[in-house]
Order: sequence, then structure tokens, then C-alpha cells
Amino acid sequence: MACLLLHYKSMKMQQTLRNVIEFSGIGLHTGCAVNMRILPSAEDTGIAFIRKDIPGSPAIKAESSNVVATSYATSLGAKGVTVSTVEHILSAFYGLGVDNAVVELDGPEVPIMDGSASHFIDMIESAGLTWLSAPRKYIVITRPIKVADRDKYVLLLPAEEAEFSIDYSIDFSHPFLTKQSFSKLFSREVFRQEVGSARTFGFLKDLEMLRANGLAKGASLNNAVAIGDTSIINEDGLRYPDEFVRHKVLDMMGDISLLGAPVIGHLIAHRAGHGLNHRLVNEILKRPGRWHMTDTLVKESSVEPRHLHIEKMATV
Repeated sequence: MACLLLHYKSMKMQQTLRNVIEFSGIGLHTGCAVNMRILPSAEDTGIAFIRKDIPGSPAIKAESSNVVATSYATSLGAKGVTVSTVEHILSAFYGLGVDNAVVELDGPEVPIMDGSASHFIDMIESAGLTWLSAPRKYIVITRPIKVADRDKYVLLLPAEEAEFSIDYSIDFSHPFLTKQSFSKLFSREVFRQEVGSARTFGFLKDLEMLRANGLAKGASLNNAVAIGDTSIINEDGLRYPDEFVRHKVLDMMGDISLLGAPVIGHLIAHRAGHGLNHRLVNEILKRPGRWHMTDTLVKESSVEPRHLHIEKMATV
């Protein structure tokens, strides 16, 4: 059967929130109670965090150059002011297509909520999104980019179509963290239904060490999956059999959002974490010859010529 291969251009406009979001929670690592608001923002302003508890309400842009720590969470900072555990809210923005927003908070850490992006997703969708007057920009990968740390790695390849796909795998020496993998063509629906509600997790044996180092002060079974020596401690168990690798994908989406634009490419990751994710973002930015920025995506579609449709209709 004869077919035509058509090229067509797709342009999407930037988005922000339609209404303000307000909520409260506690920080996973600081244990601090935090009040937070998410407000609409104009086109080409990106995501900014505002520390309302500090005189002058300093702003911290959500961009790679402002990453100050990647141990157990991603923290941003500017001029001595920081905000930590930003990856879940950034992942929700990335997954739902929020390009511009202002995040106000009166504490040093984004609330952990239930340990996933689920509450953020629900609140963003309840607030609604609105189109802005500027087109969304995309980073289109044209040549491979890789970062590695021994057996851990992240590889970003060109995509066959104007899309983003991900293959993520983990492998730990533990009965509940053996080999898990997740492979999907990324979309808003995939993020909402298969990634956004996967919770952060940790080993119960490490809790005392973490708290001795000033971390996990707000951790509980309400906001994390606790892994014991032989079982999951949470009474309700897991939300997915492979919830651990799905949460790693959620973290990756939040960290890669610090590029400032959605990625068109194929991402392959094995046992990556915040540190390696950040290295990937920096490697992309250091290698402009391996990608280009565009606001118009060119796709290919295979379709039958119009005369073949007419002939088939005549013979029915």
C-alpha cells in the first residue's frame, strides 16, 4: 500500500497556573513546618523559589547553576540563601507542563507531603493551567551525552521522533531492591498515572545515621517507604510492585527540569541519583554542539494518499 511520509510542525505555548495554590507541610530532612504558596508567573520567567521568612524575600531561580547540594535531595541556593528538597515539586511542574511559576515558602525546605508528587499534581490540576503568549522552548538532543560513576550512568540519545522516552533500571543487594526497570514514552498521562505517586524510600537501618547527620528529621511512614531487613514496614505496603524505580524516575524528572526547558531525546539511566542527574544537566549545558534549542517540533507521520481512501470507500 502506498504511503506518504509527511513532516508537520507543532508549536506549544508556555503555561503557568490559573489560580494560586496554598498549603502547609513539614520538611523531610529539617522536620520544619512550612507554609507554601505557588503563584502564576509571566512567560520566560521560569520557576523561582522565594524565601518569605528572610528579610527582603530573596529569590532563587530553579536552574542548574544554583544547585548547592545533591546528597539525599536536591538543594538550590543563591547569595547564601537555600531551599532544599525541590525535586518533587519540580517534577510535578515538568510532568504537567508548568513552565513558569513562583514558589513562596516560609522555611528552608519544600514540604515532603506524602513522599511523592501526588499532592502537588492534585493541587496544580485543581488550580488549572493557562496558556501564555510565548512558545515553549525544547532542548533537542542531536548527539549522545553520557555521565558515569563506576557502574552508575545516565546516557541521553537523540530521539527517533519529537518525543522524550526513558529507560531506567536499578539493582541493589536487598530482597526488595533487586533489579527493577521502567521504560516509557513520557507524557503527562504517564507521569500522572505511573510516576507521580511513587514515594521516596529509605532503609530503616540507616535512619539513626541520617538523623545523627541532621537529616530525615521529618521522615515517617506517612511520607516515605521504610525498608526493613526482611519486609516493607509500611502497613499499606507498596503502591506499585516496582515503586522504587518509579520514584527514581520522578526524581530524575525534577532534576532534569533544571535545564530550563523540556528535553526531546531518549534517556537511559542505571542506578543514578541526584548527584549524577546534576552532572548530566551540567554536561548537557557544557556541550551545546550535541543539542539545539527550538520552539517548533518537526514530526513525521505516515499516511495514505487521499485517492486511496476514496478508492476504498467506493469498494465497500
